[in-house]
Amino acid sequence: MKETAPLKQRTSSRNAVLVGAGILLSRIIGLVRERIFAHYFGNSDAADAFKAALKIPNLLQNLFGEGALSSSFIPVYANLLATGKKEEADRVARVVGSLLALTMAVLVLAGVLGTPYLIDIIAPGFEGLKRESTIRMVRILFPGVGTLVLSAWCLGILNSHRRFFLPYAAPVVWNVAMIAALIGFGGTRAPFPFAEIVAWGSVAGSVLQFGIQFPSVLRLAGRFKFQFDTVSSNVRTVIRNFVPGIASRGVNQVSSYVDLTLASLLPNAGAVAALAYAQTIYLLPVSLFGMSVSNAELPEMASQTGTGESIAAALRLRLNGAMRRVAFFIVPSVAAFLALGDSIVALLYQTGKFTRNDVEYVWVILAGSTVGLLASTLGRLYTSAFWALRDTRTPLRFATLRVLLTGGLGWLLAFPVPKWLGIPGRFGLVGLTVSAGMAAWIEFSLLRMSMNRKIGKTGLHYPDVVKLWGIAIAAGAIAFSLKVWTSGLPPLISGAIVLSSYGLAYFGLAAALHIPEAKQLLQTIQKRF
Repeated sequence: MKETAPLKQRTSSRNAVLVGAGILLSRIIGLVRERIFAHYFGNSDAADAFKAALKIPNLLQNLFGEGALSSSFIPVYANLLATGKKEEADRVARVVGSLLALTMAVLVLAGVLGTPYLIDIIAPGFEGLKRESTIRMVRILFPGVGTLVLSAWCLGILNSHRRFFLPYAAPVVWNVAMIAALIGFGGTRAPFPFAEIVAWGSVAGSVLQFGIQFPSVLRLAGRFKFQFDTVSSNVRTVIRNFVPGIASRGVNQVSSYVDLTLASLLPNAGAVAALAYAQTIYLLPVSLFGMSVSNAELPEMASQTGTGESIAAALRLRLNGAMRRVAFFIVPSVAAFLALGDSIVALLYQTGKFTRNDVEYVWVILAGSTVGLLASTLGRLYTSAFWALRDTRTPLRFATLRVLLTGGLGWLLAFPVPKWLGIPGRFGLVGLTVSAGMAAWIEFSLLRMSMNRKIGKTGLHYPDVVKLWGIAIAAGAIAFSLKVWTSGLPPLISGAIVLSSYGLAYFGLAAALHIPEAKQLLQTIQKRF
């Protein structure tokens, strides 16, 4: 077999910066899209229908996309590149891409035909025009989501070649296509037909997102051709790990769809949309800091070679360093969501049909989400470490337990508990987010204990975490006083003042107390400017 020089490893911080930069750019455009969407739709029935419609075909992307490919394809492909086996790596990429394209074609057709049954399962509370429009939008969106799965295949190849920025910035074009549909047709159509036009914009964006990545894939992995050779042991390894990878993603998605189902049964209109608005904000630090670090670390951890002891030592070093970087950003995110969440929601969404009452409602839901924010982001790192060791079954077992706990606690805290306490039923959404956070901590603890048995002790140094919390609380107190002082100003101005002050105060205090991550960040900024 022809061999080439192995790929050189990069520092994890540089990889994470590239991933984070791409995610940040796409998330900023995504937030612009959400603000425009909120302006036209608010917390209406049409907003509920669109958010539910987008969620249903996304099941394909979540099952077969980045997560499953990260757990199965990237460890094998990156290791082949690291050992100089470029020809075999390219063949594995072609076979995986071919199998994925064929599978998507079949599943998209099945999804389009079975849409009414999916609606009955996922959003049983939808009736009449709301249900009919949701069905039409799901059928529009399914082909686009199938294309996004192929974009995840591109991401796996690009990441393994240490090309991090492009695949994570590619969703910008998906968001821009939807923004164009929103602005181009806003105010010219009734709510439900308008939502269906936005769905077509999503499909166009999906094609563009794949299209801007594919040329780079061809340059790195060679000319693509359909190939269904499953004789290779490496291909069989990918397929063998892909099945539990899909199962793991499926288990994770069950939790998300349970939330959607329960939200659709709540008595107030707009519950599904409100949950989606809160999740968009909640997922911002998860993506920027948790996903960027864990995804950047995966190909590096998977490329480790040597004895079992040396691989374990390298994984411990990478895990501990990655957790410190994640905690440095996630701890202040939790504090900001709790103390300044209304400023964040108003800054992003308060416009047009999205009123101050909607701001306060989404803030409460967002506050409930903070319970498990640190656990879920740190858990991603441990999951990536298991994937690098080609163990996809251990994360699957713990994810299954988390989903069972989330479902049971979610129903309890969303319906019976509010009734017992005399709380309005619309606040049952808070119970859903709190239950997910509680379950995330249990999953994280199990992941850490299992990984420690494999490679030795890992984890955060708790005095450092306490110090971060002290800094975040002090910065939050400063920002909260500014929030009160600027409460009479427009949300855009007030929010910008409050959040920028909070960020400057946190990083300033961290640098003054010689937190290593703050020092590293300042050095990076100085080098750039």
